[in-house]
Amino acid sequence: MTTAVLICDDSAMARKQIARALPEGWDVSIRFSADGREALDAVSRGQADVLFLDLNMPGMDGYEVLAEVGRRDLSTVVIVVSGDVQPAAHRKVMSLGALDFIRKPVAAAELEQLLRRFGLIDTAGTGGPAAVPRTEVDLLDAAREVANVAMGQAADRLARLLNVFVLLPVPNVARLAPSELRMAMQAVEERDTISAVSQGFIGAGIAGEALLLFHDSSFQDMARLLNIDGELEAGVELELLMDVANLLIGACLNGIAEQLDMKFSQGHPAVLGRHARVSEILEARAPLWSETLAVEINYAVEDHDIHCDLLVLFAEDSVPALNDKLAHLL
Repeated sequence: MTTAVLICDDSAMARKQIARALPEGWDVSIRFSADGREALDAVSRGQADVLFLDLNMPGMDGYEVLAEVGRRDLSTVVIVVSGDVQPAAHRKVMSLGALDFIRKPVAAAELEQLLRRFGLIDTAGTGGPAAVPRTEVDLLDAAREVANVAMGQAADRLARLLNVFVLLPVPNVARLAPSELRMAMQAVEERDTISAVSQGFIGAGIAGEALLLFHDSSFQDMARLLNIDGELEAGVELELLMDVANLLIGACLNGIAEQLDMKFSQGHPAVLGRHARVSEILEARAPLWSETLAVEINYAVEDHDIHCDLLVLFAEDSVPALNDKLAHLL
């Protein structure tokens, strides 16, 4: 009997990767969905015996889809496939009725083991290769998915350090000229003054700079979570800033490099400014950049006033090498 499989993810690259990881011999028909609302409609029409569901999506996210499937008692088996590997995320999806959770990027052997454990495929397998819906993946989509996975790994480290749940967005990825980069970063300035740390990286023909913009209003809550009492002295603030920068920048760059099967050599982190406006920091950085491929990730901690923005900027002459690395993932 053919199993109707629905793969829901806002990334075309992720949908393609999951489809290719399905076990050979599993008799399935495959559908794709790019958003939660569309997936929910397909489930309600009986078009998904098994739903592979991403969590961080624009519009209706995976948590909302799971909650609605449970509320309406819809007939489907939901397996969450996500780059958000925080323990709290795992617990939340299981409490909402997911069969299990598998991390991105999907390993075919791990997926097959999961499907066999729950009796979704038999030992022998009777079907031929499944027809995978045609999907086009461009550089920005592929870069966004790689950033999404790396973002989740960095958030997991921050969540474990602070014993919190980190709220994750869909990463923004775009080719930007210096003036456009300045506009993107100055959106932060409307909310708060910031303290900023920069760290360069290079490897396999790919070079760039990671910028952590830590909102100054976040210092007090961060200190409380780390059991630091009283007024924050300048030295303590600096230590907190560098700890967060090292954790998020290091984990994110390592996550990107691991997916691209390479290693980055990272420079020493440098404080660009403290309690400053973004425009002040940009004055010194703007001459270093022409057009760039920019990845922007906004981290926030649930129920706490902790916000920071991570920008990973790839130099324009690194884009061909980055393209080659991303092509191997497809």
